[in-house]
Amino acid sequence: MRRNIKTTEAIFPMPVLMIATYNEDGTIDVMNAAWGMMLDRTHVILNLTETHKTVKNIKERGAFTVSIADIDHVVEADYFGMVSGNNTPNKFENSGLTAIKSENVDAPIINEFPLCMECEFIEYQDDEYGCGVVGKVVNVTADEKVMNGDQVDISLVNAIAFDPYTHGYYKVTERVGNAFKDGLQLKK
Repeated sequence: MRRNIKTTEAIFPMPVLMIATYNEDGTIDVMNAAWGMMLDRTHVILNLTETHKTVKNIKERGAFTVSIADIDHVVEADYFGMVSGNNTPNKFENSGLTAIKSENVDAPIINEFPLCMECEFIEYQDDEYGCGVVGKVVNVTADEKVMNGDQVDISLVNAIAFDPYTHGYYKVTERVGNAFKDGLQLKK
C-alpha cells in the first residue's frame, strides 16, 4: 500500500553543489545549492533566486564555479547553505577553506572540494518556470587523489547527496551497475 506524504521536493538524491564567485571587492562567496544539474553535455542549470548574493556576483562577473561537496567537508558545505553572503560577507574566510583563481573564468576554485566545473554565465531565466542561472562549462578540474589513471573514480570523490525528506546528507560512493550495459540483458 502507498501513502501520501507532505513533500513535493521528492527527488533523491539531490546534489550538494558548492557555487563559488567573487564579490565586488574580490573576496570569495560560496553557497550550497541542491537545485542544480547538467542541462546537456556542456551546460549547467542552477535553480537560484536573484535574492542570493551569489546570483548577483554571477551576473556581475559573468562566471562561477560548481564544485561537488564531499564527506570530508560536510560541515563547511552545510555552513555555506545556512549563512547568506548578503549578511556575512566573510563566510568563506570563516570556513577555513582555501581557493585559487580559475585560469579560465573569473571565479574561484575551492581547493578542498575534489571536482570543480568552471563556468561562463550564459543567462538568467526568471519567467514563471525559469530555472535561474544557466552556465557553459569551459573546464573541469579534479584533485589527483580522486583519479584512477586518466579518469575520475567517483568512489574516491566521496560525494554527498541531500535528502529532502529528512534534511540529511548521505555519501554517494558505491558503484552498483554499468550504464548502457546492464540493461542489455533484457533486450530481445
